[in-house]
Amino acid sequence: MARTRAPDHESQRDQILELAAAKFAQTSYPSTSMADLAAASGTSKARLYHYYESKEAILFDLLDRYTKRLMLIIAEVEGASQRRGLTERETFAELIREFLSEYETSHSRHVALLNDVKYLVESQREIVLNRQRDVVAAFARQLERAYPDRVSRDNQTALTMMVFGMINWTFTWLKPGGKMGYREFAEQVVAMVDHGLANGTLPS
Repeated sequence: MARTRAPDHESQRDQILELAAAKFAQTSYPSTSMADLAAASGTSKARLYHYYESKEAILFDLLDRYTKRLMLIIAEVEGASQRRGLTERETFAELIREFLSEYETSHSRHVALLNDVKYLVESQREIVLNRQRDVVAAFARQLERAYPDRVSRDNQTALTMMVFGMINWTFTWLKPGGKMGYREFAEQVVAMVDHGLANGTLPS
């Protein structure tokens, strides 16, 4: 007979993932053992194995859930923009704001996404990488819609990755409680993108 899951099973898994992400960011994924993760979680290895069969399983669940969350943010922004009657330019600005809002509370998960995908087995790695590509494609699509006179097939990838270059590495320098918060920085990015694409001059 299959073992019945405890009512708090999912919340326990969420807590394990949160602590594991922090540990991976602190000491690196290759240097972290299941014993380290158990200690960080304040539990035993035996109990940790009750929730996850391996360190690899923890990493995949962490990245799988995080990339699903990023895709959900895109869907939520697009849906809300339609309901609110936002312009395409306003919708792209909302994407930037919502992603930076997520990044503010997902530092360690984002570090894992940037650094540790290569440690997944091929089938799991492709799932995460494909979802990352979907995120980039959604940004590229919305960027083109927002600035159709400035974004072309020739420069769309470069401009999209330029935006990600501004927001994806905030965990390295934009710290909570600093002189500038994530909300203020989001407005800076929105203003820079809009000024550059709406009013600036791009090289031909």
